[in-house]
Amino acid sequence: MIPWLSYTPHFPPVDAALDDPPGLLAAGGALTPEWLLEAYRHGIFPWYSAGQPILWWSPNPRLVLFPGEIRISRSLRRTLRRGRFEVRLDTAFDAVVEACAAPRDDVPGTWITPEMRRAYGQMHTLGHAHSVEAWHEGELVGGLYGIALGRAFFGESMFSRRTDASKVCLAHLARFLESRNFGVIDCQMTTSHLLSLGAREIARSEFCRLVGELVDSGTPPERWPASAVADTFRESV
Repeated sequence: MIPWLSYTPHFPPVDAALDDPPGLLAAGGALTPEWLLEAYRHGIFPWYSAGQPILWWSPNPRLVLFPGEIRISRSLRRTLRRGRFEVRLDTAFDAVVEACAAPRDDVPGTWITPEMRRAYGQMHTLGHAHSVEAWHEGELVGGLYGIALGRAFFGESMFSRRTDASKVCLAHLARFLESRNFGVIDCQMTTSHLLSLGAREIARSEFCRLVGELVDSGTPPERWPASAVADTFRESV
């Protein structure tokens, strides 16, 4: 059994999470900024489907990408050098979330419910949630979004409508975060796709210790500058 959360944003210790399903910690609560900020500060995130209560997770091990360790293949390196996509920050957050929530051939359903979209839209308005966007000839063709707290970035979802578009966004995000001394990108669940890009698993205890150090740095929320990543890879890849 898992605890049912009620009115105040308080979570059980993450080591109380279930082994099956792996990482399930609690249910209930709310998706207000107070709940979400408290969750991310303690290595917890919401993940559930329509018709379910809000479910909170803290898997062990945890997949992370250290910004300086991103693995860039030869083909992706060529794409970055050619500047095939225009990469922007925080100019189309709602559109990125909507695209991530859209049905895909490899994803039968979506966990990005309307309630989740509203919640992360509010976090974006407050300066906690951010998007990285790939544009081609004025069309949004790829992107990702997540939460930035202190010097930790918690990735939520990504999408791609053109080859390498989401990979380009992740590469730019990693370089941008590295330039700002961010220590980790949380990838949440292990996938072969993210492993191929340099992500690796670490113990939940190590992840929570790291997040505690990085979030306590106290960097205030902000809107990221739209042009910050425009030429990141021109001369260095």
